[in-house]
Amino acid sequence: MECQARSVNKLKFSANMALWSINVAKVEQGLTAQADERKAFTMVDVKTRYHNELLLKRFISILPEAANISLNNSQIRQLYSFG
Repeated sequence: MECQARSVNKLKFSANMALWSINVAKVEQGLTAQADERKAFTMVDVKTRYHNELLLKRFISILPEAANISLNNSQIRQLYSFG
């Protein structure tokens, strides 16, 4: 954890926010995956998913409208967890 604060209260707040964000990511991963598909939690998987989602949305947004690609397509959603 990187924090440049020197105050004890600010250091505690930073640590609590870091742990809170991990817990939110765990809950989100647990709610989106089926019980038989759940695997061990890693923040790298969460980061990869959000990065892929951002890139795919960007790529799709610059395509011509004639491409007619839906973000709800199962093949598009499968690419979110690629890598």
